[in-house]
Amino acid sequence: MMKRVPTALVVLAGIVLSAAGAGACGGSTPAPRAPSGGVEDGAAETPAQRCLAIAGAKREPPAGAPDRVTVRHVLVKYAGAKSAAETVSRSREEACLRALEAREKLEGGATFAEVVGAYSEEPGAATREGSIGAIGRTDVVPPFADAAFELGRGDVSHVVETDYGFHVIQRTE
Repeated sequence: MMKRVPTALVVLAGIVLSAAGAGACGGSTPAPRAPSGGVEDGAAETPAQRCLAIAGAKREPPAGAPDRVTVRHVLVKYAGAKSAAETVSRSREEACLRALEAREKLEGGATFAEVVGAYSEEPGAATREGSIGAIGRTDVVPPFADAAFELGRGDVSHVVETDYGFHVIQRTE
């Protein structure tokens, strides 16, 4: 019997999990290949441009990925993102860099709970340490699923963008 995520948790997650799909995050330790053509004639990329390229990169789950994975995440919203409160005023670029900063804190040894408490803008995330439980690929939006299902147990994704903002995901099981 498959375990379903409670509807209240889904709404709180800010990624509106549903049978039709929602959510998002992804990447594995090596950064995903960013699409080419983002910078003109050798011009230097800004940190925000690099972050956006990685966050929007296409990810492919490995063959033999499990049917379900258990994950937690950090969600950083920006003005205009789905479910972002009217009080969220940061730009998309600023949100990407903030999510990247959260990931760097994890790489520096901070616990996931500490980073969620300091960076995640998902209602109730701190009390759940960012956990959204066990998910199937169709339970969340494709970018989130692609990122989550490419991770090994304990791995942390690169920054991933969805309609809800920027995510950093950790696969726990």
